[in-house]
Amino acid sequence: MKAAWRDRYGPPTIVEVRDVERPTPSADQVLVRVHAASVNRADIDGLYPRWQFTRAFLGIRAPRVHGVGIDVAGTVETVGPEVTRLRPGDRVYADTFAFGQGTFAEYVCVPERALRLIPANLGFEEASTLPHSAVLAVQGLRLRNGRTVGRGDTVLVSGASGNVGPFAVQVAKARGAEVTGSSSTGKMDFVRSLGADHVIDYTMVDYARGGERYDWILDVEARHSVVTARRALRPGGVYVSLGGPSSTIADSLLVAPFASVATGKRMGLLLWWKPFNAADVATVEELVASGKLVPRIDRRYPLDQVVDALRWVDEGRATGKVIVTP
Repeated sequence: MKAAWRDRYGPPTIVEVRDVERPTPSADQVLVRVHAASVNRADIDGLYPRWQFTRAFLGIRAPRVHGVGIDVAGTVETVGPEVTRLRPGDRVYADTFAFGQGTFAEYVCVPERALRLIPANLGFEEASTLPHSAVLAVQGLRLRNGRTVGRGDTVLVSGASGNVGPFAVQVAKARGAEVTGSSSTGKMDFVRSLGADHVIDYTMVDYARGGERYDWILDVEARHSVVTARRALRPGGVYVSLGGPSSTIADSLLVAPFASVATGKRMGLLLWWKPFNAADVATVEELVASGKLVPRIDRRYPLDQVVDALRWVDEGRATGKVIVTP
């Protein structure tokens, strides 16, 4: 079978499509024939890797895992002898972050517990956009203690046009919030089309130094310290970041706990992320079924152009999700 492969760290150009042996499922494993796999920022971050400390887990000199891609939607091809829930022909999808990755391929083999049946109202491409990014959006609008964005809240989604942002805008709107989306100049109309009440151009306006105040800020790509970002929060407000440069990650981990206590505002990194958490996936499926959450696909690439797909996302050019199809 053909699969995207990398044997060293670096930019998307280090990825190549190789002929590799098709895996055979054993025990509780399921072999899935891939119909669509979407590109996530996490795929790019793992290539470099973006944060050097993660080499302790990914491999010091070279990556231990050679496959690329975490989101997948496809059909069950064959199953291992201990599989009880799924059978050949079932339509399934997953976030394989915790299960070896490698979804930019013709087939992927994962444990049965990693997979969920695709709702009848979803096609393979739409389903492939949801496992990682949509779940991150739901969890980024909820604190560990269960507090969530609610009706009447003012919400800022910083980075509203990429992978997670479009889902976050729609989820917040579905909960009755007044939503402001931040994007670059050329993507402002796209953010408006998602239902955002207000759109700001981050190349012209720095939300942390403007006059607006929000009940909740979801910062997809944090570039401010929490001390700076807190200025844009109302009393008792919440600031959640999903990633960013190493400096802002360190700030979110080390400074945010003390700043939260001192200011009464909850600030920090999304440390309660649970990949493909069943309850949150169910929430996403309900929102999609009701028409309140619509996956937005920017473009599609065949597997042999996977480097172009990764580069498109890495350069920040995507508006919505990018799909890779075998």
